[in-house]
Order: sequence, then structure tokens, then C-alpha cells
Amino acid sequence: MGSEALEQPRYVCAIGAQQTVLAIPRAIPIVHAGPGCSSKISGALGDQAGLQGAGYAGGSAVPSTNFSESEVVFGGEQKLRSTIDGTLKVMDGDLFVILTGCTSDIVGDDVTSIAAEYRQSGFPVVNAETGGFKGNNYLGHELVMLAIIEQFLGNGQESPVDPGLVNVFSVIPCQDAFWRGDLRTIKMLLERLGLRANILFGYDSAGLGEWRNIPSARFNLVLSPWVGLETARTLETRYGTPFLHWPALPVGAVETSRFLRAIGDFAQIDPRIVKSVIDDEEEIFYGYLGSAADFLTEARNGLPLLFHAVADSAYALALGRFLVNEMGFSPGLICATENPPESERCQVSVQFEDLAGDFGPVVFENDGGLIQDRLDQALDTERGALILASSWEKDLAARHDGHLLRVSLPIYDRLIMGHSYLGYEGGLRFLEDIYNLVLGKSA
Repeated sequence: MGSEALEQPRYVCAIGAQQTVLAIPRAIPIVHAGPGCSSKISGALGDQAGLQGAGYAGGSAVPSTNFSESEVVFGGEQKLRSTIDGTLKVMDGDLFVILTGCTSDIVGDDVTSIAAEYRQSGFPVVNAETGGFKGNNYLGHELVMLAIIEQFLGNGQESPVDPGLVNVFSVIPCQDAFWRGDLRTIKMLLERLGLRANILFGYDSAGLGEWRNIPSARFNLVLSPWVGLETARTLETRYGTPFLHWPALPVGAVETSRFLRAIGDFAQIDPRIVKSVIDDEEEIFYGYLGSAADFLTEARNGLPLLFHAVADSAYALALGRFLVNEMGFSPGLICATENPPESERCQVSVQFEDLAGDFGPVVFENDGGLIQDRLDQALDTERGALILASSWEKDLAARHDGHLLRVSLPIYDRLIMGHSYLGYEGGLRFLEDIYNLVLGKSA
């Protein structure tokens, strides 16, 4: 994350993986960190991620050692053991994940050995070192997935391959405010092709049963610009499972059809089945789009033609491709906010260039003050532009008569439950939200 101070950060530290654990049905995080760490994560990735709320075992129910000065001096292992014992007695869960904070990592508590002792005693306990100085919650998310795979699953050699099963590694729970609807859409799209998807998180996941089935998958799908690649590579080494990396979340007909064809080719699905699914979905999509043609053409002079995106690379790429390639918008400032590792930045930049050639260079910036300076300058070029950003851009959008659609964290003035912009229906929903925003301002 670097040592510099950030204004208005768009993510949290690695212990934000607390929300990754909570997104697994009946999984419970145990936070071995200072007082306030867990509650701040709940606020930033719950309340300010579309008012999502605590959910099962979240919010104030998260067990924490509340690491104090005494533990800094004498170590916190005994307090951690007592917290784990209490959690196992009073909380009903299938998986318990110990997450360490900065203080416990610096002190050097042997959390790995403690978790192993509980597993040897028959308790489903794993640990991930998620001290905030190690990185942000994008890293923390991957650390938790790798911890569960490496500590909880077997070597996989005894697991026969299930030819219809695919593991999905995609959006990050809560960091993507639309994650629940997004994962449900991905699952439904794969099922239309006859596959069964382990989406691993959310209400449509079978919980720990899906994680246990990871070694049996025919292949792994990484559906994001870069998050999940390390996990897929680990699974390829550990179990010999191949993976398909599809960097752009599919939004609208063009991108979703391309995605389904790629899945069909990789999984060797009968092309007639893939074509039938695509034909059915495109007929519906373009039918709805055609019904709005009068409005879109007759009112075009009053509608935005330019858009700016301030979001992580997954959403900036996905929504931008749809607007440029399917709706004829022109891109302005494209700012990726998640601070990807230097090793991944080049290939993320290439994805923006190759997958949507009309984009200028993507800007990697995670400081909210600098982001707003850039956006302020970009908005001077044309009033009334579409702005895909966060609640923090509200005043800036109003000053430039822009149309702000909140799609990236923080989102504290929009309720998001099962909403999604992915797939065919999601593309239509995205257009509805854009133009309802425009029409609402002009009414």
C-alpha cells in the first residue's frame, strides 16, 4: 500500500478479508487484532458498500481478541486460544478463519501453529496473516482463499474430476457492492450452458461443500482483470486443474455472448447448445433495446455522449466496454482505484487497450484527492457527462452538471441488495439506471 497518507481511500487494509469470510455461508472470522479493526471494516465494507448490513455472524458479532498493550508486551497467543474456545462454544459455524492484524503480526504470535492444533483436534479452523501493512483487502481476499485451500483441503489426488463442475474466482464480496447479484448472474450464465458453478460466496453458494469440491472441478474460471489469478495458479500446481482467465466482466449482449462462446470453447461444449443459448438471450435483449430506440434516437441530443469511470479495474473495464462498444459512448478519464500490484499493472493496462481500443491509457490512482483533481479537469471538457464513480463524487458531479451513477466504493446513499449489471439483463438494467438518472434530473 505504500507509506504515503491517502485521502479518501477506495479500499481497506488486508484484514478487510473479514468480509470475504463472512460471504461464505456459515463461515465465521476470528479477528486477532486491536480494538476497532473489525468494526471499522464492517462500516467501510458493509454500511458504505450499498448499506449491505452485517449478515450472519458479521458486524458486532465478529469475535475479536481486541489486542491490547498487555498482548503487545507479553504476546497474545493465550488470549487468542481463549477467544477461539469461546467462539467454538457459542457460535454455530462450519468454518472458522483466524485473521491477524498489524499488532499480532508484528509481535510474532504463532497463529499458524495454533490453528493447526485445533484442526488436529477436529475443529475446522484455518488462519490467514492479514496485517494491514501487507497490502489492501484485494490481497487479503486472495490470502483467505489460499489459506482455506492449503490448510483445509486435501492434496486432491483422491478426488475424481467432475466434468460439469467449474470453480469461479471473480468479484470480491463487499468491495464489489453488487457482488451478490453479480455472482448469481455468473452462476446462471454458466448453468445455461449445462455447467455447475462453485461460486463459493453468497446466498447461492452451498458453503463449505463447494469449497470441499474445489479439487474435483474440471476447470477454474478467473473472471476479473487480475484478482484470483494467484489462486488459480496455485490450484493448477496443486491439483493439475486448468484455468481460463477472462478479464472483463460481461455486461450486455456483445460481451456476454463473447464470454459464453469462450466458455463453450474452453469446456468443449456442443456449439449448438452455446448458439441456442446466445440466440435466445440476444433476441430478448435486442427486443427490449429496440423498444427504447425511439427515446434513444429522438432524445439523443439531450443525452450524455461522454463518460468517465472512477472504479476498480474490473468495473471500469466491464461498464466501459459496454458503453463504448455497444452504446456508442466516448470514454474520458478511466481511473482504476484498487492499486494493483506492480507485477499486474502492465497486463491490466493491456486489457484496457486490447479489449476496448477507444480508451486512453488507464490511470492507476488510489488517492481520492488526486482522483477528484483529475476528474475535475476532465469534466471541464464537456458538461452533462456520465460519471461512473462513488458517493464521494456527488458534489463534483453537481458542480459540472454531470450524471453520477454510484458503482464503486464508498456507496453510502444507495441501497444495493441483489442488483447486478452483469449479463444480458444486467446490461439493460445498467441502461435503465443511466437514463432514469438523466430523466430524473430533467423532470
